Amino acid sequence: MKKLTMILSSLVLAFGLSACASDYVMTTNTGQIIISHGKPVLDKETGMTSYVDQDGNEHQIKSDEISEMVEK
Repeated sequence: MKKLTMILSSLVLAFGLSACASDYVMTTNTGQIIISHGKPVLDKETGMTSYVDQDGNEHQIKSDEISEMVEK
């Protein structure tokens, strides 16, 4: 019984943590739509915005090329 409770608790925790990351939709000046998994991060020194796409690949785009960013 203790083992079953432990397994169920672990599953609930795993699903709860995976739901915390929201997707963001970015629109570029050219009209391209980019969907990122999690909030994109702005690097003020380089002027680049880093994001992870839905396949888990990390990308960067110039921040001044982004016209809009909204949480999905």
